[in-house]
Amino acid sequence: MYFDEFKHQLPDIDPDETQEWMDSLGQVVEQSGETRARFLVYKLLKRARQLQIGLPPLTQTRYINTISPEQEPFFPGDEEIERRIRRLIRWNAVAMVLRANNQFSGIGGHLATYASAATLYEVGFNHFFRGKDDGGPGDQIFYQGHAAPGIYARAFLEGRLSEDQLDHFRRESIPGQAGLSSYPHPRLMPDFWEYPTVSMGLGPISSIYQARFNRYLQNRGILDTSGSRVWAFVGDGETDEPETLGALHVAAREGLDNLTFVVNCNLQRLDGPVRGNGKIIQELESAFRGAGWNVIKVIWAREWDDLLARDVDGVLVQKMNDTLDGEFQKFSVAGGAYIREHFFGPDPRLRKLVEHLSDDDLAKLRRGGHDYRKVYAAYKAAVEHTEAPTAILVKTVKGWTLGPGVEARNITHQAKKLSEAELKIFRDRLELPIPDEQLKEAPYYHPGPKSEEVQYLMERRRALGGPLPKRIVRSKPLPSPGDEVDAEFAGGSQTPVSTTMVFSRILRNLIRDKELGKHIVPIIPDEARTFGMDPLFKEVGIYSALGQRYEPVDSDLVLSYREAKDGQVLEEGITEAGSMASFQAAGTSYSVLGQPMIPFYIFYSMFGFQRTGDQMWAFGDARGRGFLMGATAGRTTLTGEGLQHDDGHTHIHASTIPNIRAYDPAFAYELAAIVRDGVERMYVNGEDVFYYVTIHNENYVQPPLPDGDGVREGILRGLYRYAAAPEVGKDAQVARLVGSGSILQQVIAARDLLAEKFGVAAEVYSAPSFQLLRRDALEAERWNRLHPDAQARVPYVSQVLPHEGGPIVAATDWLKALPDMVSRWLPPYYISLGTDGFGRSDTRENLRALFEIDPPQIAAATMVGLVRCGALESKVAAKAIRELGLDPEKVDPVAL
Repeated sequence: MYFDEFKHQLPDIDPDETQEWMDSLGQVVEQSGETRARFLVYKLLKRARQLQIGLPPLTQTRYINTISPEQEPFFPGDEEIERRIRRLIRWNAVAMVLRANNQFSGIGGHLATYASAATLYEVGFNHFFRGKDDGGPGDQIFYQGHAAPGIYARAFLEGRLSEDQLDHFRRESIPGQAGLSSYPHPRLMPDFWEYPTVSMGLGPISSIYQARFNRYLQNRGILDTSGSRVWAFVGDGETDEPETLGALHVAAREGLDNLTFVVNCNLQRLDGPVRGNGKIIQELESAFRGAGWNVIKVIWAREWDDLLARDVDGVLVQKMNDTLDGEFQKFSVAGGAYIREHFFGPDPRLRKLVEHLSDDDLAKLRRGGHDYRKVYAAYKAAVEHTEAPTAILVKTVKGWTLGPGVEARNITHQAKKLSEAELKIFRDRLELPIPDEQLKEAPYYHPGPKSEEVQYLMERRRALGGPLPKRIVRSKPLPSPGDEVDAEFAGGSQTPVSTTMVFSRILRNLIRDKELGKHIVPIIPDEARTFGMDPLFKEVGIYSALGQRYEPVDSDLVLSYREAKDGQVLEEGITEAGSMASFQAAGTSYSVLGQPMIPFYIFYSMFGFQRTGDQMWAFGDARGRGFLMGATAGRTTLTGEGLQHDDGHTHIHASTIPNIRAYDPAFAYELAAIVRDGVERMYVNGEDVFYYVTIHNENYVQPPLPDGDGVREGILRGLYRYAAAPEVGKDAQVARLVGSGSILQQVIAARDLLAEKFGVAAEVYSAPSFQLLRRDALEAERWNRLHPDAQARVPYVSQVLPHEGGPIVAATDWLKALPDMVSRWLPPYYISLGTDGFGRSDTRENLRALFEIDPPQIAAATMVGLVRCGALESKVAAKAIRELGLDPEKVDPVAL
């Protein structure tokens, strides 16, 4: 859409001169046509930029290479050797997938992605990607997940992976066998991959925030990251994911010239064209340029340079501009005669332009992404560009070199096998000395460690700092938090406070810790004031690459908004996805950068796992360490907000991640113990776990730490006795009440109600982690199943809550499925109460009555439990329900 911004807004100081320019342009159009006029306008715009007039760049340029032939730098490598290396890698990448599927049909793998991107990676490996062998962090590279076979094949040539490992591609389940992950998975290959990227869209956003975190460490004086560059390899189809392009403005705003996107535009996604009716490269150019990125297009290989140089009428460029991606895909498979007729044929000037070329020559007019000189020129320009990130849009053919049955076909992404005839064509194209009789087995080919190709490959990597990808943990353990961090919480509080406020205090204490303070990374998605964390703005500042160039509106207040280049708080704005990307950058810093950092990401719990659960799963895969703090948690504790904000299920989501430790603490001393344990596990002892801790906004008096040696152990294991039963008489019925988080207050009130109205003596237990209780019980159950001749192990939850002792009622602010996690290891009269159903707005009291987790409902459930275990007659429980004022016919809240 076009807007004439000059028509009304700006006065013309010389209208006669303006009219002369307008008339001249009109005359060019009339005499020489629109193509010539367009050419002149582009020339004027280019000259304007050279004269630094300050015009904004075009959001879309012509469909040709950004770097013209005369601007291309000298290519410093040996072109022939590098071509042979690429061919070796191409072959072994294909062989690995074929051998896996020949032996185990359907095991999968991808041939076409790496086939299209081989040159993009090899130019990087041979000339740009910095390794870690010099002790520094090197470059951070986010590989396109589907290209993993090619990365493995290169490591095979380097001697880093064996034939046996390649033969176990996608087979990792047997301990001791050298399996290779299907995609980049640090959890499964902790010495190789650094980032999980195959959940499409997560690699791009993670790379942006990684580049920003590198600057964060640099500007805070913690680590020199000036020599590190972040490279993200992205598929053009992957840009459909909102995470891929959603944070481009962040990179531009922060001036992240340490970041390069390489977008492999093979014009195809999984099922067909990315933009069959459009032009994805042009679309992406507009998106990146509009966001403030430097854009370099690599569309045509060197074979097109002569044709473009002789295109004096501009008809070739116009044809390139007008041709749709769906047509270009067809030209990739249809042959030279079809190209001559349908691309060059309609215009006699175009036909004349290629009359000296045979049909075979036309079919060999390559796309720019397969020309290492063009790619090298783009990479060099990218690393030399300053003040903005660079996106390199590279046109390739999906399945390049794989043969006519796969190359550029709509089915290419699903191709897992090649016939023997297709493999022969592939071998011949690569000119490899593999006998015909061996083709059926798709053998690997290694020219030997002393071969010219391998020696060249190894020398280039030595010159650039060692092999990649490579994950290495160089960071040293951090000390435990000082006593002053959490000693105050053992004494409780005289005034009512929430666990959210307690956490804010713990975090500030950690930041003030002389040993740990600089390692703390608070990450907040624009809710610091909600969580009571705004004092950090003044104390340690909000990180900003620009500092603070304005006087804030609240500058005269004690708690003013303060941005600083060395600020410690990452105040991310309204983006949970961006916050999680920062959390990953900080949580993997101990391995990626060799610098341990302790991230605390604080967010509305409802907008954590529900919105960005995929990133949290990836964080676990990446062996990230840190604290996810789900604030304003609970379906009934957050008053007034309603259905979209009331979280009663994220603990269920969290329990699906194998290396997470999930807690719902009720008291200050519990939260303090959990945070200390987390710091010690992750940063002192080096465990690859991370924590999900929910904190609540309900104020109540925080009790002191109970006496007893097992309390701290019970907190961390997930269950302990908080209070003994009240004395209500020698023959009183006994019961056990369990709660977590803010609902433990309701449980305590139910204990008093039971004693007062029904003479029931109930103990109270706090259960900070049903997830860990279940994990312990499953471990014991598995051990017992595999060791039937040994003394059976008793799960911890069964030890604390044995069969004797009366009925057990567990109430939480979460789905009943959470306390039900441990039900099969407890007596059959175990009763779970929870908040199944949609949340809604109201007071806490009304909401808890609605969801049946208030003291009367807990007391009634206890009376029913006494009936189930034979201690009372059913009519006694029915009478108790009436006395408690409960309606047995009330609608189930899950149905509302």
